[in-house]
Amino acid sequence: MIAVEVVQLLVSPVHRYEGRPADGPVPGGEGELVGRIVVRGGLGIVGDRYFNQPAHRNASITLMAAENLPHDIDPRADLRQTRRNVLLRGVDIDAHVGETVALEGEGGSVVLAVRRPARPCAWMDAVIGPGAQRALRGKGGVRCTPLTDGALALGPATFSVVTV
Repeated sequence: MIAVEVVQLLVSPVHRYEGRPADGPVPGGEGELVGRIVVRGGLGIVGDRYFNQPAHRNASITLMAAENLPHDIDPRADLRQTRRNVLLRGVDIDAHVGETVALEGEGGSVVLAVRRPARPCAWMDAVIGPGAQRALRGKGGVRCTPLTDGALALGPATFSVVTV
């Protein structure tokens, strides 16, 4: 087990990056950053835009390492720009593609199948700053399938690779 911190959680009912990056994002609703999320196995995060969407069932939750945010480009960069759901400090989540992992904290726990990298797109340059897409290559986070019902909250947690 690795001690980690759940730094941010994002639940967004709206897909904000539609069209061309030069046109800017769709305005986001207040309250996308939350203190706790509820996860349903095979479905995703309750209230999120990808919850129970067939095209996204194998990638309904995205995790990212806080250490990989391009703070040299914009010190305020966070999940609102990267559009990932869970920001973790203390683990190189990008190194766990193909594994099953468990996150457990005071808010609950969840088991996730880490399916594939979450590749950064041109939107990163538009919303974080020039060079952000390149800076995030290979460390833009991962797309996961939730295998269990559970919950996560901000704060200390443990991260472990599990055998299924």
